[in-house]
Amino acid sequence: MASGLKTRIGGHVVIECLEALGADVAFGLPGIHALPMWDGLRSSRLRTLNFRTELNAGFAADGYARVSGRVAPLLLSTGPGALNALTAIMEAASAHVPVVAIASQIPSDMIGKRRGYLHELHDQQASFKPIGKWSARTERVEQLPEVIAEAWRQALTPPSGPTYVEVPVDLLLAEAVMPRVDLLDAKPPPAVAAPLGPLAEAARLLSAAARPVIWAGGGVIRSGGWEPLVELAERTDAPVATTYMGKGAMPEDHPLAVGAAPDDRAFQELLSDADVVLCVGTELGAETTAQYGLQFRGRHIQIDADARRIGATYPALGLVGDAAATLRALLEGVPAREEGNSGNGARRAREVRERIDRGLDAQPRDLERGLLAAIRSVLPRDAAHSWDMTILGYWAAAHFQALAPRRFLYPLGSGTLGYAWPAALGARAALPQTPALAVVGDGGFLYGAVEMMTARQHRLDAKLLLIDDGGYGILREYQRGAYQGTHAVDLMQPDFLALCTACGVPNRLTNPDRLALDLAWALETDGPTAIVLRERLAAAAPTS
Repeated sequence: MASGLKTRIGGHVVIECLEALGADVAFGLPGIHALPMWDGLRSSRLRTLNFRTELNAGFAADGYARVSGRVAPLLLSTGPGALNALTAIMEAASAHVPVVAIASQIPSDMIGKRRGYLHELHDQQASFKPIGKWSARTERVEQLPEVIAEAWRQALTPPSGPTYVEVPVDLLLAEAVMPRVDLLDAKPPPAVAAPLGPLAEAARLLSAAARPVIWAGGGVIRSGGWEPLVELAERTDAPVATTYMGKGAMPEDHPLAVGAAPDDRAFQELLSDADVVLCVGTELGAETTAQYGLQFRGRHIQIDADARRIGATYPALGLVGDAAATLRALLEGVPAREEGNSGNGARRAREVRERIDRGLDAQPRDLERGLLAAIRSVLPRDAAHSWDMTILGYWAAAHFQALAPRRFLYPLGSGTLGYAWPAALGARAALPQTPALAVVGDGGFLYGAVEMMTARQHRLDAKLLLIDDGGYGILREYQRGAYQGTHAVDLMQPDFLALCTACGVPNRLTNPDRLALDLAWALETDGPTAIVLRERLAAAAPTS
């Protein structure tokens, strides 16, 4: 590696490109081949957020991008550094989150030679191609602005998603004499509504429907389409169900809001009994459709930016276009319901919610529901809240009220452990004045416990609720249900209060009766704070 560099090199150009494209932060951690990029960060206006592992840096970038709608740059080193981020890239891909990963690579003349160069992979890019949306390797230092700008554009173009660029270390070190990069333009194509013919037919069906339902997915959130969604629902008097990824597209305290409870019979019957179901920005995946068992008896209209998804699960009138633009276009063709023909939608939505509540009352699950109620009572309406794949996270996906868009973070796409805490740190980096809470189990938290130090180092004022049940609680339940016993799901765990104290994070041991009070303390305390709850929770059973 060169030392004492004074000239402008490729690594500096990478950072200049990110600045020109509007980035305000860079996630990642240094590695030997990537050091030229980190040298560029030394004098950059970008805020450097260096995490302890690439996995957590990737999850933090995901959280940043989800709550802000902006691209999150993720800087990776060669070989193991890059591969450590693959799980986070998978989650970003399945949730269509715009992360741009830029990784170093071994020298250009060594790639594919299998000569045992440090961190060598035979084909590093091949590991990212099937996961990310787009990938490229730069062949010349002069290509850097063009390639990085294209990665940025691709990440934002619907359907959005993570992209990958790799730069051989010899290019990162090469002297760069090239045009200015401050005029780079990586804007995605303008958002386009669906074609007029299908739009007119969809408007006709919605206007004539007696029992319409709108089912909103993550595409509504990503496109910024929550306002036309609410307006269309009110105009058509349609209850609005959401997928897990669409939570918050309509505030769940709105009279027309049904929530996201796809395993519950009342929710399923609302959709199956509708004469028209408008699905917006959802791939209608297995977790959403009761493992594809849900049936539509009425007409199905599907809005999606990706034509390949139209009709992939259910026959549909397809509207291929941006969710927000297409919803606005539908508004132009759908008149408001006449006096006397409205009010039915709010009643239908309320009946679903009440039926689900009665079903939960019969289980009963007062502990779990009480925890959700305590969190909701304290958490501000616009706070970001991230949930790991833990029992209370499963509860939250179906039964926690999301009251604002881009605030409910959940790793449904990959179903990965360890997401919530670093994602909350990324959310706090994007929205420094907005509270951020991570709800994690003890098993998942240990994937990223070390990032408590990152939170302190970078003043990322996120809050942590850790539910310690001595292992992988949800897997315990699955094993008992399927195999009448458990194995390898009970874990020897540290004293989490002592661990938080060792990391300089103020903490409290709470109980269900004190949770609201202790969460209020956490939110009012400067810096990252942790609340530990020692309880064994049970998953909700689907209601009938």
